[in-house]
Amino acid sequence: MSLHRLTQIVMGVPNVEQTAAYYADFGLTPVPDLPDTTTRSPHPAQVFATADGGEQLRIVHTPRRRLVELGVGADDPDDLDRVAASLARLDIPVQRAAGALTAVDPGTEVLVRVHLAPRLAQPPAHTAPYNAPGVDARLHERAPGILREDPVRPRKLGHVVLGSTDQETSQRFFQEGIGFKVSDTVKGLAAFMRCSTDHHNVLVQQAPVAFLHHTSWQVDDVDEIGRGASAMLEADPDRHTWGLGRHYIGSNFFWYLKDPAGTFSEYYSDLDCIVDDALWKPGDFEGAKSLWAWGPPPPASFLAPDDLAALMTGAHTPAGGEAR
Repeated sequence: MSLHRLTQIVMGVPNVEQTAAYYADFGLTPVPDLPDTTTRSPHPAQVFATADGGEQLRIVHTPRRRLVELGVGADDPDDLDRVAASLARLDIPVQRAAGALTAVDPGTEVLVRVHLAPRLAQPPAHTAPYNAPGVDARLHERAPGILREDPVRPRKLGHVVLGSTDQETSQRFFQEGIGFKVSDTVKGLAAFMRCSTDHHNVLVQQAPVAFLHHTSWQVDDVDEIGRGASAMLEADPDRHTWGLGRHYIGSNFFWYLKDPAGTFSEYYSDLDCIVDDALWKPGDFEGAKSLWAWGPPPPASFLAPDDLAALMTGAHTPAGGEAR
């Protein structure tokens, strides 16, 4: 696959300082806001890095919360030519620059930046063996997961979930235009699409307004999910949204929290991996149960965020604030 990963997102919020403090608590590392290059968004921002992916989150001011920009890594200039030609066939305007191109998806209103970027090389996680019936893999020692003391640090940005006012158009934009591949779908509602070997990097779902539903950040294992969420909730119990559980589509463990702007953020581990497209058969699922295999059911506020009506009317209600 010539596309190989999500490189960076630009998240727009009305309350930059509070939201930035949340993502520092979440485990992302603040880094300096460096001058613009062809591979970096020009928006002045609060900037954060992951352990393996480098600079992956920029938080900028916007009147309402939204995903402003999505970066996608490509291998060489021929890939950019292919994307530009594919978008032209969909009558999508494209802006070219040295080593990059940009285009806006009409349904999600997100500017997608496809640019030349190195592939991500992740050192293996030092996950501990699990004891199981008939398998004594860990002897004479406590499980390392309970002995960890360092703060949880997400390894990379895994995926984003976007509401689209025209899901079919958005799916064509990402699939036929940019070059994502469909891993699974939910009938008449959503498409899980990948630009890497991860099961999905973008999920586009039908919505009454274009908005950012959640961002998802990879950690080593389920212990790191639990430790990260526990630390976040110890600081502020109102951050809890949904978890601990395991998704059916994608198979990953998850725990969702909510940032001060109203966007959900997910710790995840053990996502399905698709290396050979011929060996994966996309499914077309129905019903909310396709969302999770076990764990508590999703709260109504996860399926339809509390500020959805405000987003539809152009207002925004930050946590603890008045609509404006």
